[in-house]
Amino acid sequence: MEENKLRIIKVKESILEDNDADADKLREELFAEKTFYINVMSSPGSGKTSSILRIIEKLKDEFRIGVMEADIDGDVDTRTMLDAGVASIQIHTGGMCHLDADMSRQGLREIGSPDLDLVILENVGNLVCPAEFDTGAVKDLVILSIPEGDDKPLKYPLMFEKADVVLVNKIDALEVFDFDMDKFCENVRLRNADADIFPVSAETGEGFNAAAEWIRKAANEFLGGAK
Repeated sequence: MEENKLRIIKVKESILEDNDADADKLREELFAEKTFYINVMSSPGSGKTSSILRIIEKLKDEFRIGVMEADIDGDVDTRTMLDAGVASIQIHTGGMCHLDADMSRQGLREIGSPDLDLVILENVGNLVCPAEFDTGAVKDLVILSIPEGDDKPLKYPLMFEKADVVLVNKIDALEVFDFDMDKFCENVRLRNADADIFPVSAETGEGFNAAAEWIRKAANEFLGGAK
């Protein structure tokens, strides 16, 4: 893919009745080509793009990385990635607030996943719809920011039930907002006892060594070593 050139693709919703089965098939395809695919979900404004850039800073010397930016419209985040030197494409969902497995497959085909070790999907900003559709990703990462409040796992249970790892972003603003970290972790555990939780700040970089190490370990386990 030509560097720093903005590419926009319009994906079509899968006509398959069983998206879960297609998602499992996609994971098999990704395993065969040795590409680790991670789905990043959050509400708008939580800091997905800046957090992804922090993660890439930590992993870029070890993995060939590409980012797929999914939005109903617009290309702001893709331009941010391209300006940072990250291979990226824009996915327009045609009004849909989610990606399913075949929509993911269309994007992976366009970004050239066989030539990448790690593909990050920045899913549509929404705490409801993206959690309802299996994208075929190997892992699901959820970001919640401090201003959103510590009660969100109770209000949007499926998002946190689905998460393999949760980043609590904007901890640099903890003293400004009424956010109880212990209570948030307790609320997550009510929905998901297995998710790992990392407090981070995309502004300062705090906490991203641990978050990147989690992704590094998960990717290496899936890939079975470098390509």
